[in-house]
Amino acid sequence: MLYEGVLRKMQTENGNPIQYYLEFENDFIHMNQALNRRIQIDFIKFQCLGTGKNEPIYRQGFCRSYFFESAAAGEWIMKPELSKAHLGIEDRDLEYEKKAQLQPHIVYLANSSNVKVGVTRKSQVPTRWIDQGAHEAMEIVETPNRYLAGITEVALKAHVSDKTSWQKMLKNDIEDVNLAEWRDKLKDYIPSEVADYFIDSNSETHLEFPVLQYPEKVKSLNLLKTPSYTGVLKGIKGQYLIFEDQTVFNIRANEGYYVGIDFL
Repeated sequence: MLYEGVLRKMQTENGNPIQYYLEFENDFIHMNQALNRRIQIDFIKFQCLGTGKNEPIYRQGFCRSYFFESAAAGEWIMKPELSKAHLGIEDRDLEYEKKAQLQPHIVYLANSSNVKVGVTRKSQVPTRWIDQGAHEAMEIVETPNRYLAGITEVALKAHVSDKTSWQKMLKNDIEDVNLAEWRDKLKDYIPSEVADYFIDSNSETHLEFPVLQYPEKVKSLNLLKTPSYTGVLKGIKGQYLIFEDQTVFNIRANEGYYVGIDFL
């Protein structure tokens, strides 16, 4: 059966294992049910998630013009410390920015390949951790807005990484760490204006991904270089599909690509 539509990040449900759903406009695929099946992916065209136009995707599923004009792609999204809605200062659209920035945010520690610090909206826990392929994570600070979470991340990343090695994550090459010990170690580096939001007693969240076979090496599928690919699905981790031939396909990085998907 052929499915067709524009790629958006897979929706997830936390479980043992996590359940993944690839949603199109009029249909969806329960990707866990596709494990051990041969899948064909064909690139058809671009479809900007903002304008719907067939224009090359620049970043975050958006064409270049939309990326530089839309409030949905403001610099504060990738750099929370640049948030200014709490000051009533507009970046691109103050009403949009107030809704996004002036809500509870979490500073967390996650272990995908190594310990890292990150920021997400409270409503995105544990979705954010799942998308990063973290097998364990812990909230360490809860702030009332994005700015305070952002300056906390900036302060802590001088002492712990804010990056994940996606290759190590996909190979399941992970360090065994105690996140509570890391939390306590980092407490003294939290900015004074955020100190009252520190969470001093919290347990780790453990996540189980539907992976039958991890790759020893990873080969990333580029649909512009390989517009038609066929492989047997062996796992899903983060936002990656993992295939038997050690090819991996990052759904999130290919948002805005309109594709056909068939099961052979």
